[in-house]
Parts: sequence; C-alpha cells; structure tokens
Amino acid sequence: MFENIRLSFRGIWAHKMRSFLTMLGIIIGIAAIIAIVSTIKGTNEQIKQNLVGAGENTVEISLYQGEWEYEMEYNGIPEGVPLVADEVVEQLKEIPHVENVSRYLSRQDYNGVYHLNTGLSGGYVKGVDTAYFDTCNYIMKEGRGFTQQDFDQYHKVAILDEDSADALFQGEEAVGETIEIQQEPYVVVGIVTKAKKFEPVINSIDDYYTYAQDSAGSVYVPATTWPIIYQYDEPQNVVLRVESTDDMTSAGKAGADLLNGYLSVSDTTIQYKAKDLMEQAQQIQELSSSTNTMLIWIAGISLIVGGIGVMNIMLVSVTERTQEIGLKKAIGARKSRILGQFLTEAAVLTSLGGLIGVLVGIILAQVISYVTTTPVAISVPAAVGAVAFSMVIGIVFGVFPSYKAANLNPIDALRHE
Repeated sequence: MFENIRLSFRGIWAHKMRSFLTMLGIIIGIAAIIAIVSTIKGTNEQIKQNLVGAGENTVEISLYQGEWEYEMEYNGIPEGVPLVADEVVEQLKEIPHVENVSRYLSRQDYNGVYHLNTGLSGGYVKGVDTAYFDTCNYIMKEGRGFTQQDFDQYHKVAILDEDSADALFQGEEAVGETIEIQQEPYVVVGIVTKAKKFEPVINSIDDYYTYAQDSAGSVYVPATTWPIIYQYDEPQNVVLRVESTDDMTSAGKAGADLLNGYLSVSDTTIQYKAKDLMEQAQQIQELSSSTNTMLIWIAGISLIVGGIGVMNIMLVSVTERTQEIGLKKAIGARKSRILGQFLTEAAVLTSLGGLIGVLVGIILAQVISYVTTTPVAISVPAAVGAVAFSMVIGIVFGVFPSYKAANLNPIDALRHE
C-alpha cells in the first residue's frame, strides 16, 4: 500500500501540469461545496442567535386563544385557568434540562406609563416574582432589586430596564423618582440590564422590524401589586431557563403540556403554548437550506466532471505505461497488484485535489463573508467528508482504467509501442 502511494506521488510529480488540470474539476467542486456549506452554517447560526439571543436559553409559556396570545384587556379573565401554584412550579423545575422557573404577568401598555409628561409608548408592564430576574439573566445596574418585604407589604415600587429608563427619563437620574402606571404612583428603586449583552445582526428592513419590536422597554413591579394596577387573579405566564439553546423546544413543550393539564376551560382553543423561537429559527433555516441545497447539487456536478477527467487521464496513463505493466506481469505481478496500484493512484490524485479544494473553499468562504458581510462557519465534518468523497470519486472512476490495466495480456503489453 505505502509503495503504491509513493509511486502515485512520483507519477503525479512527474506530470505536474497534467495532474493539476486533472484535479481542477475536483478542486472546483469541493471548494464550491465547502464555501456553500460554510455560508449555510454561518447564516443558520446568525438566525438562531438573532431570534433566540446569545446565551439566553429562556422559554416563555403564555396563554393563547387559537394562534394568538390571549388578551386580558379585551377578552377579560377566562374561566377555568387557575393560578400557577407553588407545587406546579416545583413540577416545572423537574422537567429535564430546566434550571430555573419564574411566574410573571405581562401587558403591553400603550398609554398608561408616564413620568411627568413623558410616556412609555408600547412598553411592557410586568408583574414578576422573586425568581424572575435571576431566571431571565438580569443584573442590577443601579439601585436595588425587589425585597421580600416589597411583595409581602404590597409596596408600590418599580424597576426599569435600560430602554424604559431612557424613554421615560431621557438620560436623567431615574432611581428614587416616581412614575405613574395606570395613574398609580410607583417609586423607581432600580434599573436592570442583561448580564450578557447581545445585539442581533440586522441586514434588512425585515430584520429591523423583527428584532426591534421589544425595544420600547419594560417596567417591572412586584406581582402582588398587580391587582392595584389591573385586575385580580389574572392567569400567569411562566418563563423557563434551560441548560442549552437546543433544549428550548422540548422543555417549552413539556412545560406547556404540564400547565394545560390544570385547565378546565370550556373553550378548547384556550391553552398554554411556548413561544418557540427555536422552531421559528428552524423554519427560516430550513427555507434557507432548501435553497442552498440546490446550489450544492449544482456544485456536485463539477465533481462528476472531475471524476470523468480522472478516468480519462488514467486511461491515458494505462496506455503510456502498457510496457511497464507487461513487464510487471511477466515477472509475476498479479492482477490484484496492478489493480491496486492504479486504484491507489486515482485515489491519491483525487484526495490531493480534495485537500486543495477544502483550502480553496475556506478561503472562498472568507472572501464571500468579507464582500457580502454574510457570516460563515467552517464545518469540520463537511471538510473531512469532502476529502473522503473525493477519494471515493477517484476509486469509482479509476475502477475501469485499473481493471483494463490489470487484464492486459503481458505478451501484447510487452510488444506495445
């Protein structure tokens, strides 16, 4: 085997230009596939991060009516939807891969939050429990968080995120000031920010509207004071923090199924659903991948062309080395030895083309990323698979020339000129 490989490299080096032109089809095909796969992988990761958020791994489970989130303000409180009890929270924590659980209430308030004459248009008001900020990966930037006393004694205190603080106070000091929520005064005691900053990559106007929809900010109040602002015994939402992004879909579905088991509603369209951002990401990824799969097949055609080129040059090589083959057979070389030598030469030729193609593909992917600002992620399995596939191409298209060489009559081969 090693002797055959050595002879293959010697033959390739002896005919450098011919060998390179033979490998060119393989190089182009592999390079195109590597570049396309790298672009697909990079784009998919960007979609996944833009929708889900880097390192968040949180799943929100809310009450829906059909395909739309249930609107308490317009539809009223539905009958048969109990509050999420402490024992239910413990059951949610037992779902595989769930690290933490929090209950919260939420409304998008278009004209109910003010500081003096400045309003928070389209912002969210959320009534949270003691575990919310930890579950959702928030840290205090200024002031303090909620204390147990705030919950027990129904203190009308509020915490703002950075967006709502900027909108309401426009750069001025917010902690210690008073805001109005539905004409109820709340004292701002703190400002929170995400522990991990994440900015989505926005490449189009559609991306802008998708990722900027929550930029109005949120105001957080103790959940026990929620009835002061809105209504009593509203159904709660649940947020789960899971171990990894890939666990979000399964954990969200399991959590929604668990909560739905406690419903006794007459309207069967009312049920808990997880806001499955991972599923949205996968749908967009599949749409992107289906388009790019066609490009991979087109690039694969050049591999077939390259394989035909290998077969052609191997047939030429057999013709050129007919006397050499006859001499080897005359001194006792078996058919299997001749067959192995030519198959090895074809495999080495295409494998070398595959390696060069991978390098060219990586460079091409980086150039595409630089020119179009499209993210790329080099796939190691794809690179290894590409080299292995190129070797298979060499073996498949080298079978006929190798078989022809192995079956030459030694006498006729020695007479060949």
